[in-house]
Amino acid sequence: MTGTTSIGIRVNGEDFEREVEDRLTLADFLRSELRLTGTHLGCEQGSCGACTVLLDGSAIRSCLVFASQLTGAEVTTVEGLANQADLHPLQSAFIKNDALQCGFCTPGFLLTAVEILNETDHADESTIREAISGNICRCTGYQGIVDAIVEVARSGSER
Repeated sequence: MTGTTSIGIRVNGEDFEREVEDRLTLADFLRSELRLTGTHLGCEQGSCGACTVLLDGSAIRSCLVFASQLTGAEVTTVEGLANQADLHPLQSAFIKNDALQCGFCTPGFLLTAVEILNETDHADESTIREAISGNICRCTGYQGIVDAIVEVARSGSER
């Protein structure tokens, strides 16, 4: 028997108050409660990276965290990267560098890349490859993804 917990959480700059089942994952909360379907569910074991979001600025696997644990937390999903007028520099670079095909893994890669760029002043290709090694893509071969992240790292674009 599971209970429920009241949470107050900030997602993409907006505050939400919800009553959630104690065992509801953050991924399921985002998708079913908030209708933010950019967070994808792949393996549901934390191995593929498709469900990656930023939790208080750090990339995490949202399939491994219970929403009931997150009162007071701030979450950024792929929907929160772009502003009203422009895509995030990483989103633009992914398009320019053909860093996506089917797009299933793209939100997780983008949010992983945001963390990389926020934490590393001069991320080189080797650093980027290591940092994204926990994200799986079955379509692109990774080179376009790496090229896109390197491009933004070199440009010093605002993140």
